[in-house]
Amino acid sequence: MLPRDSLLEGCREPAQLAALIDLAEQALRTWEPVWSGFIAADLLELAQQRLGSLAELKLDAWGGWPQAERQRLLLRRRELAAAEEPGHGPLPPLQGLVVSGNFLFDPADASEMRAGLEAAGLRPADLGDLWLRGDRGAQAVITAEASARCAGLAALVRTVAVELEPVPLDQLQWPASRTPRLLTTVEASLRLDAVASAGLGVSRSRMAEQIRAGAVRVNWQTVTSPSRDVRPGDRIRLEGRGELEVLEVEPTKRERWRLQLRRS
Repeated sequence: MLPRDSLLEGCREPAQLAALIDLAEQALRTWEPVWSGFIAADLLELAQQRLGSLAELKLDAWGGWPQAERQRLLLRRRELAAAEEPGHGPLPPLQGLVVSGNFLFDPADASEMRAGLEAAGLRPADLGDLWLRGDRGAQAVITAEASARCAGLAALVRTVAVELEPVPLDQLQWPASRTPRLLTTVEASLRLDAVASAGLGVSRSRMAEQIRAGAVRVNWQTVTSPSRDVRPGDRIRLEGRGELEVLEVEPTKRERWRLQLRRS
């Protein structure tokens, strides 16, 4: 048995981490690799910090493409991983999903698209990264286990009926890769909506809407106030736009703020 109490001590997501501990104990007990469902980036980071330090356990994660935010976690005995030839480990059971519909007159964002798929019967653990395809719909990564349930499934996103088509991963048109880069911006205030707008390339009004809707997290916590001030060290995340880290904040001679940011 793993030291569950110490692993969960002070944990932000005790129930979700406890479920991963259950999978880890299963993998250690049966000597069989175990895949989790898709988990969010904050839970993945927490699991890697706490479970990854255990001597007998090996963790790997994959979400279908190198910059995936939501990934499936592979848990197995470290001895099994050490015995594998490089590049011959267990393959992640992933599939692609094409979501087709006409959103020309009723555009939807990624969070609304995800909500529509979940309302149709897909669980959060079934859904990996999701990205829009203009006004034609979206594409996503899903678990292979969920692909059979998706075929022919009726879904409604906002007012738009959509068709779901599972496809192999290599048939997806992947989002453009984000190259980590440093940014400098001068802002009149340190408000979250202003800084996130400048750093993530979203209009300020749209960013404020996303924040109020609960789509933006700061240091892994959902924030719903656009007027919240940012501080050095803050990590701002918006699904589909990556992460923005506030490196430095300095006042200017004209009573404004110069910020050094890193986007990844």
